[in-house]
Amino acid sequence: MAVEHGGNTYRLVMFDLDDTLAPSKSPLPDEMAAQLRRLLERGLVCIISGGQFGQFDAQVLSRIGDDPNAANLHLMPTCGTQYVRLGDSGWETVHAEYLSDDEKSRTLDVLESGAEELGLWEAQPWGPILEDRGSQITYSALGQAAPVDAKAAWDPDGAKKEALRAYAAQRLPDLEVRSGGSTSVDVTRKGIDKAYGARRLMEILDLNIADILFYGDRLDEGGNDRPVADLGITSIAVHGWHDTHARLDELLSAAD
Repeated sequence: MAVEHGGNTYRLVMFDLDDTLAPSKSPLPDEMAAQLRRLLERGLVCIISGGQFGQFDAQVLSRIGDDPNAANLHLMPTCGTQYVRLGDSGWETVHAEYLSDDEKSRTLDVLESGAEELGLWEAQPWGPILEDRGSQITYSALGQAAPVDAKAAWDPDGAKKEALRAYAAQRLPDLEVRSGGSTSVDVTRKGIDKAYGARRLMEILDLNIADILFYGDRLDEGGNDRPVADLGITSIAVHGWHDTHARLDELLSAAD
């Protein structure tokens, strides 16, 4: 089965997670969980995000993991550097592109020194500012557990994140450095981004670019959703989960 948008038919609908399907690091709202269940009845769904699998579990699977069509759900944590799907023994990691110890060490040093130099190192964060996610290092300006309203107010125009992203990119030319969520900067191996994840998914599921419809909130230049659009996949920019919900309501209503 498939969905139609703009006169085209898509076999898979792909989403960013934070600020696209749910508030940052929060479970799917009831309305969004219901829409995803409707999509899973119709066909394939992929969620690709900078978060690690534990966040997918808490934000997504806790809400829809018991769905009878959960086998249609494909998860790509840490910007697509990992691919997780439902197997006979539960949710299993099919592949992962892990950073080396040297790459991790250099990245952690650069992000910390850059944040301090730019005045972006929070003295009293909500949890760790730097997180080793195996295949990705993430800087979260206010800490991993910062409340949504504090994160939304920290960098409304994205200038702070862009300053640190540019600082790190200059000093880590062999790695990929991108703006992530509302307060985060993500670092992965070179060429390993959401476009890489999308290409891997196409290979595994025997899809092509024209088969995928993508929704994301960071399709701006330097945003971690942008590589998906640059790959040629039809991409729709959204502004928070309410916007995504409204657009999906139109999509699903047209299909009914």
